[in-house]
Amino acid sequence: MLGADLLLVDEFGWIMPSKTLQYLRAARPILAFLDRGGMIRDVLRTERQGYLVRRDEPARVGGLIATLASAPRRHRGEPSAAVAAYSARDRPPLRRGARHHVPAPGVCLPAARAGHRPYRVCLQRLALALAPCGRSCTELTVQLSCLPMPETLRAQLIHIDVDRRLGHEWDEWDGRPLPNRGDYDSSPALFFGWSALALVAGLGILALALFLLGPRLATLHPAIPSALWVGLAAIAVVLWCWWGVLLASFLTGRALLPERLAERGPFLRLMRLTSRLAGRFGRRDWVENASVKVYNALALLRGRKVGKGELLLLIPRCLSKDTLDGVLGIAGKYGVPVFVATRGQLARRVIRERRPRAVVAVACERDMVSGLHDVAGKVPVLGLTMTLPAGPCKDAVLNLGQLEEWVRAYVV
Repeated sequence: MLGADLLLVDEFGWIMPSKTLQYLRAARPILAFLDRGGMIRDVLRTERQGYLVRRDEPARVGGLIATLASAPRRHRGEPSAAVAAYSARDRPPLRRGARHHVPAPGVCLPAARAGHRPYRVCLQRLALALAPCGRSCTELTVQLSCLPMPETLRAQLIHIDVDRRLGHEWDEWDGRPLPNRGDYDSSPALFFGWSALALVAGLGILALALFLLGPRLATLHPAIPSALWVGLAAIAVVLWCWWGVLLASFLTGRALLPERLAERGPFLRLMRLTSRLAGRFGRRDWVENASVKVYNALALLRGRKVGKGELLLLIPRCLSKDTLDGVLGIAGKYGVPVFVATRGQLARRVIRERRPRAVVAVACERDMVSGLHDVAGKVPVLGLTMTLPAGPCKDAVLNLGQLEEWVRAYVV
């Protein structure tokens, strides 16, 4: 990426591919094909090396590439101050003495530039970008063919697309079909049952530790064990009272606790603890599905409203084509920007950058629980879980009617 002469990015509907963030860190020229001119336009219009074009402008695309090809190759500069705020952990280090990084894999067309330096352009991606407008790359190819070709052609790089890339939450998956075709729909009562068991287990472990350490602590002072038992009893009373109020709030449909004491506070820790306990008994996904339903019910009680530009829709990369089309249609209908979160780190990064007032997130149960634990305490989130008929991280489907209902509930 750092050695490329031109980086290409395509906008689909209101989606900005997460690769755009890495392109900005590379500080190389970026050619962006705009669909509706949403998030990508907002991000790249202030960048000096960002070139924004529409898909129905093949002549302009060819002119831009011809101009870049005929000019001396630019050395990679430093990213702008806004881009520099991003983490640099995704940038691979340069080897000592190396001039640039090896370009990313792809089918590349060699073309000449000043000084007979090969100019790499990904023709296949350009064809895909221009295809929706019913045009081919003929005009673009003509413009490139006008450039003098080098005597020695660069060998093509072959990119092999793997069947899928599993998320880290599915590292232990053995490839077998998931139970019930990946549909873990469960009653919210399942969460309350397992969460009560988790509280019992947690308090029991603390009581056992205090029982074993009590005699040794008594040698320091005879009152220490008694004081610790009283403290543990007080903690147990507070936890069970809080759990009871949480249950009453869910059953009555009334917000009996402030959000910092409910879905955006201790509830997130209880959800994570319950998930780990259920995972020991092979019931993790079902319990997490139930816990997300309880979380959403509590979050909807707040009746929060935001503007169109203040809501962010996060979706994973593994949605089926029909589902993705449906999501884009809903986002376009309500004017909500969409971000494809390929990793949890990138999702958290775009939230920090755009600072939305609310988020509607789509993920499987495992990614949803870990994501809510990391983000929901900072920004209000509604989480919609998916069905995985083809296994994890591939061709996932979701309830589009539920998604539209939540987007409409948030947007004024």
